[in-house]
Amino acid sequence: MTIRTTTPNLLDNPPIPVQAKLAAAWTSFMFLYIYVDYFHLYKPGAIDDLRAGVVFEFDISPALMTAFLALIAIPALMVMLSMALPARVNRATNLVVASLYIPITVFNAVGESWDWASFYGLSIGIEVLLLAFILRSAWTWPRTPAVPAGPAMTDHRQDLRQ
Repeated sequence: MTIRTTTPNLLDNPPIPVQAKLAAAWTSFMFLYIYVDYFHLYKPGAIDDLRAGVVFEFDISPALMTAFLALIAIPALMVMLSMALPARVNRATNLVVASLYIPITVFNAVGESWDWASFYGLSIGIEVLLLAFILRSAWTWPRTPAVPAGPAMTDHRQDLRQ
């Protein structure tokens, strides 16, 4: 007699390295950051302001464009740096950059009318949640216990000589 048991097939859920989580979060942040700027162009009068040489009440200039490029380049570089930097530097860099980008992100709503509150509220809210995820992931980076030095360690080189 054969007894059939039905056990659900559980999906494997291997742990994801912190670096991959951070890089994914910065990538998502970049998509939102770029698309919010792009969708802003659909706002009535935005293209007219660009043609008049004005962005967010600022005259378009090389200095302004350089500042905008830096604001986009930093999170773009964080995608790569999150995967490439050593753990200690990686953690500190993510904590600092994510902390600095929260007020920068919120600043995007300054001067906007309440008619656009849902657009800016949703976009800024999601960006801040991603930055909070980055801060949490970097802050709670798993620790590896240090290997004790001293007589408790064996010298494996002696084994090779024998």
